[in-house]
Amino acid sequence: MRTLVLNAGYEPLAVVSFKRALVLVMNQKATIIQADQGHPVWAATESWERPSVILLTRYVRLPRSRAVPVSRRGVLRRDDHRCGYCGKNASTIDHVQPRSRGGRDTWDNLVACCLRCNNLKSDRTPAEMGWDLRFDPRMPQGTTWVVSGVERPLPQWDEFLAPAAA
Repeated sequence: MRTLVLNAGYEPLAVVSFKRALVLVMNQKATIIQADQGHPVWAATESWERPSVILLTRYVRLPRSRAVPVSRRGVLRRDDHRCGYCGKNASTIDHVQPRSRGGRDTWDNLVACCLRCNNLKSDRTPAEMGWDLRFDPRMPQGTTWVVSGVERPLPQWDEFLAPAAA
């Protein structure tokens, strides 16, 4: 079970194991905001709530200037696994400006792409193909992209991640 860690400003900072979260709570460095009621943590003499969301007692500022590193997984996630050209399910990524023509591995130059469109486009630009991109590719924004482990959020985290995604 994973636990979402929030700073005093209720911004997501990290995702940790419930064991690490419980240690932070027991050392009074965090408080439990939401617990998994159906699965307490049992010890020989007592039990504790299993934390699902904890709040650090000291404010920890999240750096705003951190750039999100480009990755294949990140591009697919940003584009919701949808092809940037036809909108079908995408399993590959494509360089809008082909690498053979100086295109770089940047958020602005990469889009998720289905295998068919990727093969048809080859080393041409969308303009040469007469194609339009369905959206303007950009670097993702928000704390959910900076915090590792949030790509597979638990349902009980929704109210804490929703403001960060906007």
